[in-house]
Amino acid sequence: WHQANYDSLTGLPNRTLFHSLLGREVNFALREGNMLWVLFLDLDGFKEINDVLGHQSGDALLIKVAQRLTRSVRQCDVVARLGGDEFVVILAGTLNSAMVDRIAKKLIDVVGEAYDLDGHDVFVTTSIGIANYPNDADNAGDLIKFADQSMYEAKKQGKNRFHYFTPALEAASVLRMQISSDLRKGLRGDEFGLYFQPVIDLADGTVCKAEALLRWFHPEKGEISPAGFVPIAEETGVIVEIGNWVFERALEQLRAWRTRFGEGFQLSVNLSPLQLRAQGSVKGDWLYRVEASRTAAQSLIIEITEGLLIEKETAVAERLRRCRDAGAKIAIDDFGTGYSSLAYLKELDVDMLKIDKSFTHALGSGAVGESLVEAIIVMAHKLGLKVIAEGIETREQFDLLRQMQCDFGQGFYFARPMPAAEFEQFVLGHEPHRKIG
Repeated sequence: WHQANYDSLTGLPNRTLFHSLLGREVNFALREGNMLWVLFLDLDGFKEINDVLGHQSGDALLIKVAQRLTRSVRQCDVVARLGGDEFVVILAGTLNSAMVDRIAKKLIDVVGEAYDLDGHDVFVTTSIGIANYPNDADNAGDLIKFADQSMYEAKKQGKNRFHYFTPALEAASVLRMQISSDLRKGLRGDEFGLYFQPVIDLADGTVCKAEALLRWFHPEKGEISPAGFVPIAEETGVIVEIGNWVFERALEQLRAWRTRFGEGFQLSVNLSPLQLRAQGSVKGDWLYRVEASRTAAQSLIIEITEGLLIEKETAVAERLRRCRDAGAKIAIDDFGTGYSSLAYLKELDVDMLKIDKSFTHALGSGAVGESLVEAIIVMAHKLGLKVIAEGIETREQFDLLRQMQCDFGQGFYFARPMPAAEFEQFVLGHEPHRKIG
């Protein structure tokens, strides 16, 4: 009985026993007219600790977290491990929200203190979602679900914090489920398409590249931009399947355009972190398609975030190496957002970087913004990297970037993303005899 109801690693009640205990507590609260609180905890960044230090250290950390949680609540409260890095706490009795606030803050603080793992000080934080009986739900199943939804909201708001359930979260969750279902149907129903935004050689104004951008043509909602569905696709894992589809179509288009525009023409495709880490089926996997595309891969640019390279995951590095071996180029997308990027540039095995549009938009606003962009371009060139400026919208931005000897640019000043047929007309209308700018 003990083996079936308790977690073998931490000794805490497991998912099975937790459900039983929560059902009992709900019935007791109903009889006594009491409130009941469920706190759903998920460790932030636990996967990275497992990847870097190994599963043995990860397990040791989970044991220490369980001990700290147990010491931080009353004897009448329940602490359980649902699995992985997910824990749950039941707070019974006559606690009001102010008291629960203090408990949640205490749990965040104790989890956030340093852990000694093999002589290393390791830090981890936790995000907590909170649901209440009877105000939020009157049954155990909904209490867990709502606390879980609230935990994800805490993560979305920056992690290392707690968030109470609101009805809006449930409505958003239902919408996410609907969109997730529609995404899968859309893949089967040929509702997705690729648009292409021209990338211009700033030295001579010719169209030398394009960026492939995903669009969803929903049968009821019309055209949906990636901002409207990619976060949900990543959250639900559908992004891996969508990404494989994107690479298949992009490589088909690239083969055709290499024939039409010449072998020097390049096409860039965005690769999500989840997709890069996923180990899919061999023939359906995006990496298989790249390696099997032969000469087309030599004109492919794969755009990734700088965070992926800085994390230095072995599996990620290996997949990127295989891309480069196939002939593809690697570009850092949205460069300059979130990291002290220049310090890392010399360590990164990439071919080009794309200056984030926020830097481009600052051009013309003063010397500081212009000096920063120019410094990025000079540094990149000294390291042998090509530079693409994103978000060019004005003649002034175009002129300044050209003066700074930025290699390439894209943005509404040149053209918005467009279907393949329109893109071909755009290229033929501007190259080689008509120049942009």
